[in-house]
Amino acid sequence: MPHSAGTIAAPPRRECGGKSERTLAHVLPFALFMGFMLVLQVVSAQFGWDHPAAPWWRRYPEQWIYPLQTLACLGLLLRFRRCFELRWSRWVPIAVVVGAAGIGIWLLPAAAYDWLGLTEEPRGWLKWLGVVSRAEGFNPGVFSNPAAYWGSLLLRFFRAVVVVALVEEIFWRGFLMRFLLKPDGDYWQVPFGKPAWSSYLIVTAAFVMIHPFDYALVAWIYGSLSYALAVASRSLLACVAMHATANLLMALYIVATGKFGLW
Repeated sequence: MPHSAGTIAAPPRRECGGKSERTLAHVLPFALFMGFMLVLQVVSAQFGWDHPAAPWWRRYPEQWIYPLQTLACLGLLLRFRRCFELRWSRWVPIAVVVGAAGIGIWLLPAAAYDWLGLTEEPRGWLKWLGVVSRAEGFNPGVFSNPAAYWGSLLLRFFRAVVVVALVEEIFWRGFLMRFLLKPDGDYWQVPFGKPAWSSYLIVTAAFVMIHPFDYALVAWIYGSLSYALAVASRSLLACVAMHATANLLMALYIVATGKFGLW
């Protein structure tokens, strides 16, 4: 039907481009996220100053690098939003339960530190299992100003629950699981969640490696649960829901217990 005079046609819905744009959409947010983590290490080593007289941006560089990381990655996620298969699935409520169980396992070693009545960092097999205090880490309590405190805390929640869940699951499950099964061909033709021992071992090992060594056991268990959910549900949104649930519960646990090292 022709448009009447003076009527402006709505712009066509923008779809994701070809293989290269789809790949970029799944890989670039994760690469940017990890790049900011490298920047934090460099800034802390070269410009950080852990001294009471130091300005906050030098004493606590994570307090400004994390917000920049969050906003930059969010911008990319919005830019490429049409490339992501975030469709509703009946597995999403199940994923919430799996996420709660997974983070319960993740937090068990940190809780065991208190249950065992430890007061010093252990060595040997307890440390290997991750039974450490987790007391030192990102702490919004470094700010005495209420606005700064709540701004830091809310941005940290948003980073963990929204940005991290999307960035990581889009990369690990949305891209890497597929790429490993057909690296020399059109890996986007591989169905989401298609299982293979090679992809399970490599994706889970890579997930473990981006965490400190004393997270290795719980990271492998959690990564295995995430892989199993991807295979069972064939739903990227379910994987994101699992990760978001886990990170939300962990953030609440951190605030309640003061174990900021978990962040």
